[in-house]
Formats: sequence, structure tokens, C-alpha cells
Amino acid sequence: MNKKKLAKESFVTTTEMVLPNDTNTLNNMMGGRLMHLMDIVAAVSAQKHSNRIVVTASVDHIAFHHPIALGDTVTLEAQVTRAFSSSMEVFIKVRAEHMPSGKSAETNSAFFTFVAVDQSGNPISVSKLIPETEEEKNLYDGALRRRQLRLILAGKLKPDDAPELKSLFFDKIK
Repeated sequence: MNKKKLAKESFVTTTEMVLPNDTNTLNNMMGGRLMHLMDIVAAVSAQKHSNRIVVTASVDHIAFHHPIALGDTVTLEAQVTRAFSSSMEVFIKVRAEHMPSGKSAETNSAFFTFVAVDQSGNPISVSKLIPETEEEKNLYDGALRRRQLRLILAGKLKPDDAPELKSLFFDKIK
């Protein structure tokens, strides 16, 4: 597939209210429930870019910076940051807002990787991605290093074969 798509074409946002069934015994949103929502919004973004069925291939580190309380609204934004042959990296940002006070905070962010597949579940090529804004370009530039690190950690790539990451794994030879 030689088609190219703009990064902004994959942008997706969704907002949910945190209800009692979404919370733990401290009345904060359960992490698993939030990860479920993150996976959905990221998958929709990847599907918008690829116009294909997508499956989750990996989830990078998710840090929980602030609790999300019962009654808060949670807004998730996702956008494809780079497309490879059949895989796409998607960046997700999560914000929580306490409506009565108007206070909001970014609570989470993460990178998810999706693979586009055909009806039989076989990987299929996706469109190349064109970043336009400075933020899109920065995320795009870092995506190759993040991908190589994911593949090394999964045992699918040797550090020797990751030129952008060699300095992390080997001392410089003088």
C-alpha cells in the first residue's frame, strides 16, 4: 500500500463519566477499566489510519500520575504517531476533570502498538503517515527508537540490529 495519510486524520477523542461500577474501594477509577478505555480509543485511531481490522500488539509503560475519582469525567485522545509495514504506534493522552470545580489534570499517557490484519488474521500493509505539526514530528521521530526498544524487550530484535539504540546497550569504543 503506497497511500499516505496525515497524522491528524487518525485523531480520536472520547469522554466518559466515572461511575460507581468503574471504581475501586477508594472510589477511584480502577486501572484496568482505564486501560480498557485506552485500548478502545487507540484501536479506533489505528483503524481510522489503516481502514483495517487491528489487533493490539503491545502496550508501553502506563504510569498513573493522579487518581481519577468517582464522578469525574475522563477524556481520552489518541492519534497514530507512525506507521510501519503493518504496525502502527498510537499515542494516548488521558485527562480527568472534576466538573463542579473545573479542575483538570493529565492523568496518564502511553504508546500502544497495533497491527492491521486481513479477515484471516494475517498482517496487512498500512498507509504511511505524514506528520505536520511540531509535536507530530517529534512523536514520529521517536517512534523508530521506541519500536526498536519494544522489539528488543520482546526478544524479536538483537541490540546489534538497533542502530538508533546502540548507545544504550554498548559502550562507545575508542
